[in-house]
Amino acid sequence: MITNRITIFAAAAGFLAMAGLAPAKEKAGTPAKEKGEPGMGEYTKGNQFFEAKQYEQAFAKAIEANGKQPAFYENRGFAYIALEKGTEAAADFSKAVELAPKDERAYLGRTQASLLQKDYAQALADSSKAIELKPDNAIAYKFRGFAEIGLSQWDKAVTDFTTANQKNPDDPQNYDRRAWANRNLKNYDAAVADYTILIEKNPADTEALVRRGATYTSMTQYEKAVADYQAALKLKPDDYDTVQRLQYVQSALAAKNAPPPTATPTPTPEKPGLITPLNIGIAIAVLIIIAIIGRLVTRGKAEETSSGRIR
Repeated sequence: MITNRITIFAAAAGFLAMAGLAPAKEKAGTPAKEKGEPGMGEYTKGNQFFEAKQYEQAFAKAIEANGKQPAFYENRGFAYIALEKGTEAAADFSKAVELAPKDERAYLGRTQASLLQKDYAQALADSSKAIELKPDNAIAYKFRGFAEIGLSQWDKAVTDFTTANQKNPDDPQNYDRRAWANRNLKNYDAAVADYTILIEKNPADTEALVRRGATYTSMTQYEKAVADYQAALKLKPDDYDTVQRLQYVQSALAAKNAPPPTATPTPTPEKPGLITPLNIGIAIAVLIIIAIIGRLVTRGKAEETSSGRIR
């Protein structure tokens, strides 16, 4: 069974690139850009650690030098997300929200931290706020879609992933998660369409092949499911789960195509003959009754004589 696990791999530097967000120090109007801002040297070193994926060392000293700069907390929050430390990341993004309540980066960062902690209600609230502040940000709709999936709000998730797709049609997660939401709505044709787009974009996408195969299985289109599972196994032969899925649909297909069983005629029971123990018993009983009746009838009659005289 394929689960609805929300994969968060738009973390840290990857998140910044996918979201179209510049590092905070380069954003126009950000105090951190001003010359002589306390902590800028440490912040620059923090970015270097960040780019080298040495996340534990990134931005802590910058915050020690200047605890009033929201960008420092935001970027350390992204470092914590890269380390999958959701609690610490949420705390830093909350501080950034406090310092800069109209900065959509802080809300998007806290959204991501909440998704890591499976706090979908908070993720929904923060991503909605980010959309309010910056309606054209595709990743905000995507993250809200993640939150809606976590809350089983399938219709809303389809709507948000559709918007995210319109704003960024090159993000494969938008198609994959919209397909998952549609599968839960039993909109199987729509799910197949999204998986097909992913496969056309990347024919080596084994996950899309397996998920489309699972969707075909739900539609009882076993021949197509077999083809997808076989294609996935050519790319990844040791995937035991896919092997099991293939065996299942092959069995289902064999059962579907099996000829109907030939009906065996029900034998007609033979009629019993007249001479049976029961009938013989009945006949003997009837004869005995007749004899008894005859005896009773003749008892007490006067005996006739040949001369007609009474003796």
